Amino acid sequence: MNSVPVVRVALPTPLRRLFDYRADSPSLTGAAVEPGMRIRVPFGRRRLIGVVMETASGSELPDERLKSVLEVLDRRPIFDPATLGLLGWAADYYHHPVGEVLATAMPKALRLGAAADSTEERWLLTPEGREAWARGEPRRAPRQRQVLAAIAQPDPPVAGGAIPAGAPAPGLSAADLDARLESWREAARALSERGWLAAVETTAAGGAESGVGAVAVSPGPEPNEEQRAAIERVCQSLGGFGGFVLHGVTGSGKTEVYLRIVERALRLERNALVLVPEIGLTPQLVGRFRQRFSTPMAVLHSALTDHERLLAWRDAFSGRARVVLGTRSAVFAPVRDLGVIIVDEEHDTSFKQHEGGFRYSARDLAVVRARRAGVPVVLGSATPALETLQNVTTGRYARMVLTRRAAEAAPPRLSLIDLRSSAARAGISTPAVQAIERHLLAGGQVLVFLNRRGYAPTLLCTACGWIAPCRDCDARLTVHLGAARLRCHHCGADAALPERCPQCGFAVKAVGQGTERIEETLAALFPATPCIRLDRDVVRRRGDMEEAMRRMAAGEARILVGTQMVTKGHDFPNVTLVVVLNADQGFFSTDFRAPERLAQTIVQVAGRAGRGERAGEVLIQTEFPDHPLLLSLLAEGYEGFARAALAERSQASWPPFSRLAAVRDSAKTAEAALAFLAEARKAAEDLRAGRGSGSSGNHASGRAIRLLGPAPAAMGKRAGRYHAQLLLESTDRAGLHRFLDAWLPALESLPSARRVRWALDVDPIDIF
Repeated sequence: MNSVPVVRVALPTPLRRLFDYRADSPSLTGAAVEPGMRIRVPFGRRRLIGVVMETASGSELPDERLKSVLEVLDRRPIFDPATLGLLGWAADYYHHPVGEVLATAMPKALRLGAAADSTEERWLLTPEGREAWARGEPRRAPRQRQVLAAIAQPDPPVAGGAIPAGAPAPGLSAADLDARLESWREAARALSERGWLAAVETTAAGGAESGVGAVAVSPGPEPNEEQRAAIERVCQSLGGFGGFVLHGVTGSGKTEVYLRIVERALRLERNALVLVPEIGLTPQLVGRFRQRFSTPMAVLHSALTDHERLLAWRDAFSGRARVVLGTRSAVFAPVRDLGVIIVDEEHDTSFKQHEGGFRYSARDLAVVRARRAGVPVVLGSATPALETLQNVTTGRYARMVLTRRAAEAAPPRLSLIDLRSSAARAGISTPAVQAIERHLLAGGQVLVFLNRRGYAPTLLCTACGWIAPCRDCDARLTVHLGAARLRCHHCGADAALPERCPQCGFAVKAVGQGTERIEETLAALFPATPCIRLDRDVVRRRGDMEEAMRRMAAGEARILVGTQMVTKGHDFPNVTLVVVLNADQGFFSTDFRAPERLAQTIVQVAGRAGRGERAGEVLIQTEFPDHPLLLSLLAEGYEGFARAALAERSQASWPPFSRLAAVRDSAKTAEAALAFLAEARKAAEDLRAGRGSGSSGNHASGRAIRLLGPAPAAMGKRAGRYHAQLLLESTDRAGLHRFLDAWLPALESLPSARRVRWALDVDPIDIF
């Protein structure tokens, strides 16, 4: 072993190891190299940016094989020891290369070498922009005019995007624009394209101290007894780890509990991390936090541009942002002086990354991060995941219950509509139509829920029976009538909507219902009543979601048709009726989690009704009114359903009473996909039996591993490739991970592994 100073570096490669580099290069004189810093190193013919994981006084490699660090990119580590430890733990737990895990935790700009130091984004009027402002432009774009008005200052304009040294910063910062105008960025970009605005970066004023001592701007509503008890229970743990489940019925004021807990943390000069499952929830929650607190916030989600994401990350890294709010990947945000972590709608499957490379659960990592940081974590939901409820039963989490709705609103009344005995028009039954009419006449608003976008799921030939297929998937193309297109919701294939059958030339018709068709039917039934639709087809740009929420809140729309998008945390105080269409689609899935998801969806969407002063009503259309799941929900609510479902899971030894891992692959042929998994199973069987390399010490634990498959996916062909999976199940979590540690090297060495794309998914949430 040599004795030169060495750093062990995680590089963004699929190799499951660290790489040693010399840290005594003359070019690094005076530059400290510490764990958590980014460095640039030679890697073959490339130069890569990696993160230092360890420093050492020597390496097992001989001197002549050690290459030197080329450049240190950071003045101080961008990952503190706690976060670096969390990422290392995640790489081990999910059995993923640590370099790719660290790359996931960084914005793209940092991965490419951008500076980590905090800067401030400012928007300036160009000389052309000032002239346009003086002329009263733009006359036909009021939002752009508002942005120009906000930025117009007496300071001289700056040409070329440069700010003279020592000069006061002109224009307005992005934070100031956030405070003055909602959804201003689209208008600013349009003005920038016209040459009237310029965006520049300057060193941010202030730093970690700028937000310290921030307190609530407004007191908010007075919490009730249940809310106060929950707030105090969590706040007593500030300064130490505690796992808390906030199980509150829809409309019970969980957000107010979050706000009070964060307020207490801020007063103690600690910061907060808040996770939400969907981008659509982010603006609403950000608005609530900004109304309450004067402190700067950082918002992180996938809809941001690379530059916007870097700026938000820098605000968190510098400590300027006291509250960091975001979706899944925000669990890795560099929150300084972390005081509390909150995971809203913790049951939501969006918290699990189940495609691509690093497949992690942000909810589970939030709990691990809180434990390592010694801070409380709050998991909030009206329908907690069964795994979460089991953790309550075993004492790992403390459960806090909110049973009363805000303002003492009564829970909605649920009832079933038997489609076997009720006539329906385009999927809407006569009793549902009558109920909609009754609630509209009473001045209420109506929410119609169908978790299927598009006009119809099938295009059928009435003569030869041809059904429009997707050429690249084992799926049918969905009819989108407004766009006159056929689209695949799995691979994105798109084709023109034919007027006649391509096989026999006879007429074709759309069969089934999607949200677009339901909207059309309701417009025909209630022509004088404004109706809007909320799904991924209409929410395409920033501000679309907020505009729909505004129209509902203002009463401009009386009927809202929506998909799963409307079930997550949105508040519609004037909605008095919810109609759930096609509630049966989750009854016959091959996934053992399907009943849980269906129950969560029904309870969540039902909770949109009656949140204001008027009583709410929920109608659930079904062809199976005697189904145990529906009867359980009606009689005992979600809690009763969860008890029965956990008992079934226990008898079947499914999670949370066992642990799963899935090896999934795809190939150009079904045979190739199954062949790799068959070899993978053979390698697993050899390991279980004590045969083959790496079997030492794993023979006993391997006996507890149950192998299921290989089997084709429920949709065998998707996006032109054939998919299959091999499932591993064990009641011994530690034993399963030891087995995976020994098994994965064998998989990587299989010749067939090079002919497929494969990935390991630990704790999968989707079972084919």
